[in-house]
Amino acid sequence: MHVLPQTVKFDADLLTKYDQPVPRYTSYPPATQLKEDFGEIDFRTSIAVGNYKNIPLSLYCHIPFCDSPCYFCGCNTVITQRKEFSEPYLNYLKRNIGQIAELMSANRRVHQLHWGGGTPNYLSLHQVEDLWNCLSHHFHFNDQAEISIEVNPRTLDRNYIFFLKNLGFNRISFGIQDFNPQVQEAVNRIQPEVMLFQAMEWMREAGFESINVDLIYGLPYQNLDTFRETVEKTIQLNPDRIAVFNFAYVPWMKPVQRLISQETLPPAAEKLKILQMSIEELTSHGYVFIGMDHFAKPNDELSIAQREGQLHRNFQGYTTQPESDLLGFGMTSISMLHDVYVQNHKRLKTFYQAIEDGQLPIERGVALHRDDIVRRTIIMELMCQFQLSKDDIEEKYHLHFDLDFEEYFSQEQAQLHALEADGLIEISPNYIEVKPAGRLLIRNIASAFDTYLKTQQVEKFSKAV
Repeated sequence: MHVLPQTVKFDADLLTKYDQPVPRYTSYPPATQLKEDFGEIDFRTSIAVGNYKNIPLSLYCHIPFCDSPCYFCGCNTVITQRKEFSEPYLNYLKRNIGQIAELMSANRRVHQLHWGGGTPNYLSLHQVEDLWNCLSHHFHFNDQAEISIEVNPRTLDRNYIFFLKNLGFNRISFGIQDFNPQVQEAVNRIQPEVMLFQAMEWMREAGFESINVDLIYGLPYQNLDTFRETVEKTIQLNPDRIAVFNFAYVPWMKPVQRLISQETLPPAAEKLKILQMSIEELTSHGYVFIGMDHFAKPNDELSIAQREGQLHRNFQGYTTQPESDLLGFGMTSISMLHDVYVQNHKRLKTFYQAIEDGQLPIERGVALHRDDIVRRTIIMELMCQFQLSKDDIEEKYHLHFDLDFEEYFSQEQAQLHALEADGLIEISPNYIEVKPAGRLLIRNIASAFDTYLKTQQVEKFSKAV
């Protein structure tokens, strides 16, 4: 596999044409394919196979609590200022960790750990250390493991940050969304500029290996000029990685978004201008466009991994770690094994009750078929490397079945050639390469290999742009 140039071409007409709801492909099949009639047997069997193959592990802990709602949020959260609610949750969370650990081989090593939410720094320092010790007791961590945590800068101080670093976290991320006070007020996320710069200063002082920040475009009262100021201030912060997410306004799915008036949202044409400006500003200041909405410095591990064709993707997003079994702990967490995906209960009551009953707190899941696994490989290669070797796919699966790429994907050819005609990809006898104009539409390109999309309600997904 050869290295592609790190270039992006902005074509407003193409972006408008392909601005359709498509999955984000943090997994394939998408999480919408998880069904409630799923049992534990396939999950336990998949863990046993992973034990036999000694597949590396990636762990995720969901901390759902927030002091107040952010109106743009699409996460599964519990809004409460009553801190005592977190104590029983942590007890059940630790029991959930113990349940899964009992099924795992002691030889398997953890290469990645992430705490997300909600707001992980909702927890007290004592609670953080207690959960950390539980994970350390049950799992063996690789010396070079990526250990990351999301934090809310509004409830953060220097002592908390240094505590996290000294405990063992080496990566940290926080949401900016927008520096503009009017926008912040409209989404109930008020965090003054001085607060954000202070948080970054503490994180640099503590010595975190990588610091990531999130921006969101498409929020109330945003326009090209105000968001340019946000991008400029973000560049001044000098984070290692920047995510620029498109706000998915789906109040029928996320009721908290009903608190945002649709009339205040920037129109589609303005959003395209904001996106173009963001890409131009970030890349002109040295950031590499990794894919979709992610940017990283040229010497960042993500940039290096992509150049070397070693970038991966899972429910946590882009990662440099080897292909792993992802284990999710806590309510609503998703575990993604090599051939099985499962999601825990989304409500505290049912999550607690399942564990009390001695059951794994699985609400729904899906067992992958051979075709799913082949298509997952293709989709992830396109999402991560922006190219695909047909020969590599044939070679990888020739032991399982005699796969001829052109014959196997004969029904996809018309859609692929339409993408090629629009200049999004280039098809050669061995390769499918994503062109600069296709990089921003990589989800649309990947969707050509998605058999489920033909029968799904696309309204469940956010738009591509």
